[in-house]
Amino acid sequence: MNSIELRHLRYFLAIAEDLSFSKAAERLGIAQPPLSQQIQRLEALIGHELFERRPRVKLTAAGEALLPAARRALAQVEQGVDATHRAARGEVGLVTVGFAASMIVSVLPEVVRAFRKDYPAVDLNLRELSSAAQIEALRDGRIDIAFLREPTVSDADLRFERIQDESFVAVLPPEHPLAQRRKIPLAALAGEPFVHFPRPTAPGLYDRILAFCQEAGFQPVVVQEALEWLTIVGLVEAGMGVSLVPESFRKLKWGRVAFRPLESPGASLRIMIGWRPDGARPAVQAFLRTCGEMFKLPVP
Repeated sequence: MNSIELRHLRYFLAIAEDLSFSKAAERLGIAQPPLSQQIQRLEALIGHELFERRPRVKLTAAGEALLPAARRALAQVEQGVDATHRAARGEVGLVTVGFAASMIVSVLPEVVRAFRKDYPAVDLNLRELSSAAQIEALRDGRIDIAFLREPTVSDADLRFERIQDESFVAVLPPEHPLAQRRKIPLAALAGEPFVHFPRPTAPGLYDRILAFCQEAGFQPVVVQEALEWLTIVGLVEAGMGVSLVPESFRKLKWGRVAFRPLESPGASLRIMIGWRPDGARPAVQAFLRTCGEMFKLPVP
């Protein structure tokens, strides 16, 4: 039985459907004598005749029994080949995406919508992680893609590309005097108590915000730390201090706080995408291509 080939089943099925060796040979694009020889070979392997040849061609009991099994076998092979092609094109599989919490109000939703539209059969697993945790997760393979801000890492095994820049805005308690102004200079926050995140959460972003303040002539006095941006905004609303947050947070209309643009030029941060370039699975490559098309990135 190990010698039965798929072509034997295809030949058998063609004759069974046409009940004619000559018509089946024409449909298959082969001469009738070789077709008859292959059917005889199949019958010898099985040990039973599959067709009655005279007075007209019809299936024997053995042929009737083989017919549904042959159809299932060929259909399964076709499905397997199709699945192989789809996997190679990145149309099926799993992509695990890490993202900093603030990405949920900036680039992540549009990326996810675009990818799911083009690749609906790919399983997309989204994991909220700090920037530092995403770097480690990329390195050890727990995530395939990272969306983060200002990574400070030099690793030959990882690649990062800038998606876009986003400005900072000041977030103030509504009763703060500066909340009455349309724009404020960053230097106006000198001496104000700051609500900020701890440096290990996102070292690059922490250092960039610190550098902005130093360029404006002051060192921020951090009176309260929080791990998440929404917590920072909530603490500002509670009157704990002021802060600087990405501009996209203005979409949330979160709480009773005032978001005010900064007059200071260059007070912006980079939104980055990161991945492991070596050995990326087709589904991961498909996700990167979606990002590349959206943000004009040099990705595979």
